Amino acid sequence: MKAKKLTGEKAAEYIEDGMVIGLGTGSTAYYAIKKVGEMVRNGLKVKAVPTSKETAELAAAEGIELVELANVEALDLTIDGADEVDPDFNLIKGGGGALLREKIVASATDKLIIVVDESKMVENLGAFPLPVEVTPFSWQYTQRMIEKFSCSSEIRKEDGEIFVTDNDNYILDCNFGKIEDPVKIAVELNKLPGVVENGIFAEMAEIVVVGYNDGHVEVLEK
Repeated sequence: MKAKKLTGEKAAEYIEDGMVIGLGTGSTAYYAIKKVGEMVRNGLKVKAVPTSKETAELAAAEGIELVELANVEALDLTIDGADEVDPDFNLIKGGGGALLREKIVASATDKLIIVVDESKMVENLGAFPLPVEVTPFSWQYTQRMIEKFSCSSEIRKEDGEIFVTDNDNYILDCNFGKIEDPVKIAVELNKLPGVVENGIFAEMAEIVVVGYNDGHVEVLEK
């Protein structure tokens, strides 16, 4: 908890007056949003694009002005979390179920800042199951196509029901084991009809802020 709070607050230091920013989803991004809210109450002027309904509600409650991505040219920076980060700053995201909007926002931003605690730093992606967002239509067929990539998968459920994303899609959590070539897997998955997007964010992050349980924060830059 302490590490997440420290990293979220450290990332917020990159925000400057007049910026248009992206706000991620998840437990570490939560603290960044809380810090931005505090900064806004102290006079900071920013506009923000949220990556989920949950983030939109939190940001609005903090008094942060929200805008639609469709109505801005680009984002100055985005602060978001990750489920895994490898040494090349490739990420697995989507544990919170917002990967599609997160990837759209990340692609529109000039600087993607990832906030994580030390447990998320890995040598290779893949210990965390890769989330793949799929259309509800014949999702079982899409699942069979995905599993031809030598992975096993499970449909995500919440309270015994199939989890539905903010975009009314489903998520398959896919166990690939060690992912040797994240870029290739990401491209191949997205070629499959029925796959909307996958949780590999390759070559997108510029800064990773890592929080440690002993209270120190490390800023890693590309």
